[in-house]
Amino acid sequence: MARLDRGPRMTELPQADVAAVKKPAMVLGGNLDYQDFFENGAIALHLVSADGLILHANKAELDLLGYPAEDYVGRHITEFYPDRDVITNILSRLSRGEQIARYPARLRARDGSIKHVELTSSGHFRDGKLVNTRCFTVDVTDLERTRTELRQQDNAYHQILDGLPVAIYTTDQNGIITYYNRAAADLAGREPQVGKDKWCVTFKLFTTDGKELPHDECPMAVALKENRPVRNQQAIAQRPDGSFFPFMPYPTPLRDEQGGLVGAVNMLLDLTDRQRAEETRQHLSAIVESSFDAIVSKDLNTIIKSWNRGAEKLFGYTASEAIGKSVTMLIPDDHQDEEPRILERLRRGERVDTYETIRRRKDGSLVPVSLTISPVRNATGQIVGASKIARDITSARENEQRIRMLMREVNHRVKNQYSVILSMIRETNKRSETPKQFEAQVRQRIMALSRSHDLLVSADWKGATIRELLAAQAQPFPRGEMIDMSGPSFVLGPNAVQYLGIAFNELATNSAKYGVLSGDDGQISVTWNISGSGTSRLFHLTWAETDGPQVTTIRQGGFGTVVLERVAPEAVGGRGNLEYGSHGITWNLEAPLAGLDRSVANQD
Repeated sequence: MARLDRGPRMTELPQADVAAVKKPAMVLGGNLDYQDFFENGAIALHLVSADGLILHANKAELDLLGYPAEDYVGRHITEFYPDRDVITNILSRLSRGEQIARYPARLRARDGSIKHVELTSSGHFRDGKLVNTRCFTVDVTDLERTRTELRQQDNAYHQILDGLPVAIYTTDQNGIITYYNRAAADLAGREPQVGKDKWCVTFKLFTTDGKELPHDECPMAVALKENRPVRNQQAIAQRPDGSFFPFMPYPTPLRDEQGGLVGAVNMLLDLTDRQRAEETRQHLSAIVESSFDAIVSKDLNTIIKSWNRGAEKLFGYTASEAIGKSVTMLIPDDHQDEEPRILERLRRGERVDTYETIRRRKDGSLVPVSLTISPVRNATGQIVGASKIARDITSARENEQRIRMLMREVNHRVKNQYSVILSMIRETNKRSETPKQFEAQVRQRIMALSRSHDLLVSADWKGATIRELLAAQAQPFPRGEMIDMSGPSFVLGPNAVQYLGIAFNELATNSAKYGVLSGDDGQISVTWNISGSGTSRLFHLTWAETDGPQVTTIRQGGFGTVVLERVAPEAVGGRGNLEYGSHGITWNLEAPLAGLDRSVANQD
């Protein structure tokens, strides 16, 4: 617009001369070149008098706002600004001779819609007096809409992270903290300074052997400096108040679409409760093993689950001889009616205190004992068995305090599932690109584990058939009921139910994304059989997809592959093989029968 000042002079117009205002030739001094440049330029442009009247607007400006010239030119510029303070500021600055570049504003179009624009404007002065202003208008409505969507997405992302109970924070590629959630601040015992603190949200760091760990050598720093995730490292952090907590970090680099490093995200798992639980478990285990009393745990079917050294000494059976057998082998024939009454009380949640009776040793001799029996509950509060303390009252002195609810096996299943969940979290975190994806995948896999757990609970942890397990894991998926199953009736043990349940979930998930369950064509066939005899019997299972959609996007090496080829097979002592075909996948599992159902394997 600076060239306009060097061309023919603009005609100064009286404010009331609206007719003259609407004639571009008068405004531009009659020069047709300038008139064509003004009228047909690609960028919206308008002239405003010193009094704020619109002198002229080119075609691009009128098209932008949808006004005909007669409804736009001659009106006061403030009529088109929904934000009066914005246009007031613009006019004030221009009147002082300031230039405005890419000033964000909003304009009201003829249809009532709001256009987001950026203004570049300057004033034309003559003899120190403002004559008019020239303004270029750039429509950034689509850009602003995109910015708003991004802000909303970012806000939703932060709301998700803020709601997570686990500590999470992010940094840029230089290690400067850019975000942290509430859980991170609570865990660290301090409010990190975004844009200033570097590498860690914690106050001080130490290795597990107590050596101070500089922040620039912490796992997050290593992940950024070496551009790789860091796993399986534990550390100890000190809060400003002097307290300590153990934790496990999961720093993971963040990369742009070109693979360039742009930052990192770190998740801190507080190990305080786990460490306390492990210390408690070790403490209780040591007490049980060193106790002179016989401490035995059993399920509600009278099957012995744990057997300490005191029991070995009192009854004469070793642990290997007793575990898996019925506790009734210790009860004399004339006392067999005691066990049903005890179990009935246990199922009601009652505790049997100081019950004196007679028991039978391995050599057949009888021993008077004092029993204390307590119900054992699982993590959901369900009674799953009993803990029994037996004291030989023929030689041992009565103690005022009796040991309560001591056993090694009571937490076995809970710890096993805890281990499985931690493994899923760890492996999923390795392969998740965003916290949102990580959360969704972990939730799906925990729900799959929950479905297997429901089967076991409904059967008092006796196990589940393969058909029941397949039906439960396929139920959430479209066309899951179309899976064809064929094989002998066979009950899987609890361990096999959990790990094969995870495997079936991964297979069904993959099929729902890429395979037969994603469309209307194809067939899934699951077959199994048992070969061999005696203790060498083998279990064979095949999941095969045929005639499905052509698979071109199966992600090999993901968590599902790890589960199918390593985790699930190894859990049952077998081998797994995953084959990728153009129209589906085939998974083969071969395992010793004893690894899936010990009771069936031991029948021979």
